[in-house]
Amino acid sequence: MRRALLALALVAGTAAAGVPRADLVLRGGRVYTVDAARSWATAVAVKDGRIVYVGDDRQAAARVGRGTRVVELEGRMVLPGFHDSHMHPVSGGLRLVRCQLGGATTAEQLAAAVRACAAATPGTGWLIGSGWDPRLPIPAALVTDRPAYLSTADGFTAWVNPVALALAGIDAKTPDPNGGEIERDKATGQPTGVLRNDAVSLVRRKIPPATGAEYREGFRRALAMANRFGITSLMDGAADSTLLEQYLAADRAGELTARVVASQRVDPARGLDQIPELIARRDRFQTARLRADAAKIFLDGELPAFTAALLEPYATKPDTSGKLNLEPPLLDALVQRLDAEGFQVHMHVIGDRAVRTALDAFAHAREVNGPRDRRHHLSHVELIDPADLPRFVQLGVTANVQPLLGLDASYLREVTPLLGPDRALRFIPVASLISSGATVVAGSDWPAPSMNPLEIIQAAITQRPVHLSEMIAAYTVTGAWLARSEGNTGSIEVGKAADLIVLDRNLFEVPPADLHRVRVLVTLLEGRPVYRDPGFTQL
Repeated sequence: MRRALLALALVAGTAAAGVPRADLVLRGGRVYTVDAARSWATAVAVKDGRIVYVGDDRQAAARVGRGTRVVELEGRMVLPGFHDSHMHPVSGGLRLVRCQLGGATTAEQLAAAVRACAAATPGTGWLIGSGWDPRLPIPAALVTDRPAYLSTADGFTAWVNPVALALAGIDAKTPDPNGGEIERDKATGQPTGVLRNDAVSLVRRKIPPATGAEYREGFRRALAMANRFGITSLMDGAADSTLLEQYLAADRAGELTARVVASQRVDPARGLDQIPELIARRDRFQTARLRADAAKIFLDGELPAFTAALLEPYATKPDTSGKLNLEPPLLDALVQRLDAEGFQVHMHVIGDRAVRTALDAFAHAREVNGPRDRRHHLSHVELIDPADLPRFVQLGVTANVQPLLGLDASYLREVTPLLGPDRALRFIPVASLISSGATVVAGSDWPAPSMNPLEIIQAAITQRPVHLSEMIAAYTVTGAWLARSEGNTGSIEVGKAADLIVLDRNLFEVPPADLHRVRVLVTLLEGRPVYRDPGFTQL
């Protein structure tokens, strides 16, 4: 017995002969690797930011030497870092340093919040806020001495005051822009101040650009939030050159604490002419942690604004079925060209007609350009006609879902009557997509209600429903695959980057309704902590 104890002590002190010493060893945990076999382990060893061992505690001891940091997990769970496949961290982060209205649930609270924001930013400059609940009216008299722009959390709808309308030149004669709506008083025809979808850009382009300091501070806050939730990789759902510059600046300053794939926003009005610019930006904004090789097309709008493109008319507005921002001839040509140039096409589609049109465009590109590893994906897919479900597998198209809306009772109450009972049963069909064999990834669409992957996983398994293991895969290894980085991250395997998170308990032992209560204790990116819970002192 004494000899055995001495041997173990020698191993712990100097590492076994011929076995490289690790910089970090996590042991005594519940390590869910999310590898192909979905295997479990108790220990992980890391050296120079890479995983060098995954297995049991006994053999992990051979990696421990002088200078090795050993973390006793005491049964806590270890997962690969989360991959949020659809969010807006730079533009969303900017909202964190501006007026936030998300806490207002009554008209009185909203008015008080707007007055407080105006008082906090005195002067005659623009009053900019986000998080407005469009069911809460905003009287024009609330802000009269300066232009005001107050948007919903997703940015697709905004209220602007008469001063802002005048600056943008919007009056009763202004036509609705393609893909947008200027809400008008039914009696007078005058704009009410509510703008939807592409109509918001009529005013937004008049707002002075944010300063570099505002962008940097907002992005720092957004990245800190992402790391706190265990996110080590993300896909920006719509990035222009300004946002790409912010990513590059953060990377050069050593502040990019997540891997980023930026989907460059495609302007529907410019068609094929913009492709050389997209290529130039793709080539310029490429580093070890940043890529811009995805192209984002907004094909339709949203359900509450009646701008999501449906195969059949809205139940409460039978004279419309929404509209496409790009009709098939141009869309097909644009997707085919982007596909030929090697872009990963990322489309915003809400309605079932938009889904079908997008799938048709992918089918056209595949037929013209021939086989290749494409990894195109459709975001949101809130409504899919059953006939189109098998086409995701047939065409190799990924469904990029945001299940949290399934827990938003107010949103469900709003969209259910718009769709009618039959279509409402097919709303956000995560389970149907998975059952069909489609590749599914998940994201938050932050600054939509929550960035927390555990809240979103909870929404999927309680409301859709799907299995916990399927959603963990969607947020880890499959998300990494979509980002073309499955060889480097997404699962806990030897040779991959040590992008890891430690949770305070095992998700598989937590009641589904309590998943949002689970805390991330540590987030590691390439073995380095980018977030640490104040109460977890071992790292």
